[in-house]
Amino acid sequence: MKLPARPWIWLVVALAVLVLVGMVLQTVNQLLWQLSYWLPGWLVGPIALLLLAGLLLVLARLVWPWLQGGRRLGRSSRSGSAAGELPPPPNNRQEAAQSQLASIDATLDRVRDAVAREALRQERERVQAELERGDLVIVLFGSGSAGKTSLIRALLGELVGEVGAPMGSTFGSNRYRLRLRGLRRAVILVDTPGILEAGVDGQRREQAARDQAARADLLLLVVDGDLRASELEVFDTLAGLGKRLLLVLNKCDLRGEREEQRLLALLRQRCQGRLTAADVVSASASPQSVPMPGGRPLQPPPEVDALLGRLAAVLHSDGEELIADNILLQSRRLSEASRALLARQRRSDADRIVDRYMWISAGVLAVTPLPGVDLLGAAAVNAQMVVEIGRIYGITLSRASAQDLALSVGRTLAGLGLIKGGVSLLSGALSLQLPTLLVGRAIQAVSAAWLTRVAGRSFITYFDQDQDWGDGGLQEVVQRQFELNRREGALRRFLDLALRRVVEPLQRPEQTALPPRRRPQAEAAAGDLDDPEP
Repeated sequence: MKLPARPWIWLVVALAVLVLVGMVLQTVNQLLWQLSYWLPGWLVGPIALLLLAGLLLVLARLVWPWLQGGRRLGRSSRSGSAAGELPPPPNNRQEAAQSQLASIDATLDRVRDAVAREALRQERERVQAELERGDLVIVLFGSGSAGKTSLIRALLGELVGEVGAPMGSTFGSNRYRLRLRGLRRAVILVDTPGILEAGVDGQRREQAARDQAARADLLLLVVDGDLRASELEVFDTLAGLGKRLLLVLNKCDLRGEREEQRLLALLRQRCQGRLTAADVVSASASPQSVPMPGGRPLQPPPEVDALLGRLAAVLHSDGEELIADNILLQSRRLSEASRALLARQRRSDADRIVDRYMWISAGVLAVTPLPGVDLLGAAAVNAQMVVEIGRIYGITLSRASAQDLALSVGRTLAGLGLIKGGVSLLSGALSLQLPTLLVGRAIQAVSAAWLTRVAGRSFITYFDQDQDWGDGGLQEVVQRQFELNRREGALRRFLDLALRRVVEPLQRPEQTALPPRRRPQAEAAAGDLDDPEP
């Protein structure tokens, strides 16, 4: 019966230990015999112990530094690898925002579009200034009739803006300064244009209000009743910005207390999971005047105590966090915008490389047609094209790596049947437009260009995704690019170019005569002998 490998290993180890112990015992026995020959019996034991202790000390002195060095090496290698993986995390949100802004500078230096680069740089400077500002920004958002300006007037205690005007009267974003007791920072109230207004101008004002909301530390959405479908959509948008949001039910003087409580409960139910109940408050910014018999109408004071109390509580407890979160959010969005701009530039450069190589592939096969459809796959995946696309994305690939990547896409094109499918697709489009003598060469050349385009776009997707084919893998990327490029509009544009750049040159007659055929030397000599002398 054959024993498993592991018992045999342990058996060999046990035999080796026994042999070693036997050798040590034999050495000790030999030492004692030699000592007893030269020394008296009473000195043999002490001398043997001293010699054994000395031997152990020598071994320890030799082995210990080696063990310590190994431990230090292990610790240093582990710490070195840990240090090389990631930089230390920022200590707070401001440091994180500063790091994001620094990365934006590095990205913008690589952007060639001067106009777009300057716009992003100005926005980056504005965010940098926000890092150093000392005010809390609260933006009021709502429909034109919800009473935003009246609410600001009530909060400030003085008349500001134009109150009671029709929708669309607030054309710009007005800013007002407010001081809350016990709060170190000043508060800036921003009155934005109304939302849900008709026309192009209304949409433009609404977009301006959304831009202001994206820069706010705290948002107030003002409504005068239950959330209508359009207002609910605005609420969803604001809640998705990642900012702290308060919902203010205004004009409570127009309804009784029971109706007010019912509406508050309904709004809190609709906002459940996104707002706490305490962040849905009621207010009456501009109560209606009460007629007084025989005298002037009585103007009740605004009822904004609940809103002021909630604002003070939020700003006192979370004001610094709101500012830090807002700055970090803005810097991240700006960083994403700068990376998107650089990505568009890279993709445009990579598209030009693909266009160049697809016509090179077409030209090669137009001059020297090759038999066999499978060779079109080799024309469609060019390793040098992969190297140049990688260089656009700041990645240096060896020739071997690029060749492996190109061959993997070529095998995928062939394995999915896309080479034959592409040739069949283009054959049907070209056969009716060409003379019979040119059909074969033209189809090969145009098919090579088209497959090079599919492969090149697949490589661009790979580099766009940080050298990752994605969850669906290489096959899904190649299949998707095949489908995108076979769409009627894309295919028609490609064929128009192919007809001008490939087919028309094949139809032109030769402009230069072929060089004369060189005759063998024997024929030349014989001809010279036969020719009469002039």
